[in-house]
Amino acid sequence: MSHKRIPKRKAAIAAGSVVALGAAALLLPHANASQDGATTNAAPKTLKATDASDLAAQLQDLLGQAFAGSYYDSGTQQLVVNVISGDNNNVVVQAEKAGAKVREVKNSLPALKAGAKTLAAKATIPGTAWAIDPKTNKLAVSADSTVTGAEWNRLTSTVKSLGADMATVKRTSGTFKTLVSGGDAIFAQAEGGTVRCSLGFNVTAGDGSPAFLTAGHCGVAAKQWSDSETGQPIATVDQATFPGAGDFSLVKYDDATTQAPSEVNVGNGQTVQITGAADATVGEQVFRMGSTTGLHDGQVTGLDATVNFQSETDPNGVDTVTGLIQTNVCAEAGDSGGSLFTQDGSAVGMTSGGSGDCTAGGETFFQPVTTALQATGATLGDGGAGAGAGDQGASADPSASATDGAGAGDQAGGGDAVGGSADPSATDGTGDQSGQGVGDQSGQGVGDQSGQGTGDQSGQGVGDQSGTGDQSANDGSSVNQSH
Repeated sequence: MSHKRIPKRKAAIAAGSVVALGAAALLLPHANASQDGATTNAAPKTLKATDASDLAAQLQDLLGQAFAGSYYDSGTQQLVVNVISGDNNNVVVQAEKAGAKVREVKNSLPALKAGAKTLAAKATIPGTAWAIDPKTNKLAVSADSTVTGAEWNRLTSTVKSLGADMATVKRTSGTFKTLVSGGDAIFAQAEGGTVRCSLGFNVTAGDGSPAFLTAGHCGVAAKQWSDSETGQPIATVDQATFPGAGDFSLVKYDDATTQAPSEVNVGNGQTVQITGAADATVGEQVFRMGSTTGLHDGQVTGLDATVNFQSETDPNGVDTVTGLIQTNVCAEAGDSGGSLFTQDGSAVGMTSGGSGDCTAGGETFFQPVTTALQATGATLGDGGAGAGAGDQGASADPSASATDGAGAGDQAGGGDAVGGSADPSATDGTGDQSGQGVGDQSGQGVGDQSGQGTGDQSGQGVGDQSGTGDQSANDGSSVNQSH
């Protein structure tokens, strides 16, 4: 199996461009964040989310213990900073001069972090999660449907012990679980059968070899990964962390000449060029691509989240993961490891797990990319590899949206390295819940000028010798590495 070529799948979005996301709906800001408690009428600066994240980091250093968290108000495009000012009004003045909108709040970051440690010590129960919510200046505690009886009482009594103004607890739909399943995307054979996950971001390993990041629970589940359910392995896990301080894996391509472009395919032959990694900011809009459900968007709702998954190997155990990003973006089985990124091309996270689905909605957690890169010694970027692998046949569909399944499973995107199934129960590589071509609402194959190809209605996926993909770019043997 050759890995020296990549399919014709590139209509790259330059940083700051939005057209190739193919959805006017994606460009609209989401809910306006509450700014109750603002301490001043001074006009804050209008900022992009990435600039707000940078300013928040600077203010955290500047304000020290007075800094009590921050979030991005996407409606007003302002950074809201929480402060514990006491009698020192200078901290408010400093934050305002820097361009932030200031709120004086009750709970300090050290106090909130101490509350999180108490929860970890007394309420580490499968099906629970918590994160600091800067909008409410409290710990937001969640419990899924499995937390009942004595465990529910234990959780709520622990929350109550923290104080009335320190934490809130709520029920979440479904159950918290890691989102790995058998079916499509990147495949591995494990003890329980075929497993699938989603490729997150192509990277360069510390030794200069081509590699990709995905979820840690995927790397723990299996050592070798393939681009098709029955194909030969094409990549091997080099490092994997799960559970514990993160959920990430570094997987090296077995062929050292593999070209691994730094981009995310978002369906319909569109790709977002990934220009670097960025820390998440509460309130910012983010996009998730996964091999099961495709492209969806939402907002970051919490940082440094702790999630207690029911152990997949011990019926009475719990897999606790810390340091995650919490969002309201939906995800389903098989989306694990998939990309979380911003509109301007910043890599933010990889899907870890969550509750709910993309019909009812849910709560989803992501491994921060910046943490994974630091831990593995990998870097984003490919030095222009694959720059000539553009998609010359598929065009953007401006009526598509991130929430209607457009591009759901353009299998170069969402970390899916092959034409797989958007239906977790399907294994024939159809890759589209409507029976149309993968990630292509018209039924045409992505990146195929003949109108056939990837995930077409015959159900043949990329890499299938009998498929009708554009053989000039993908002869059925090359791994799709454009995610």
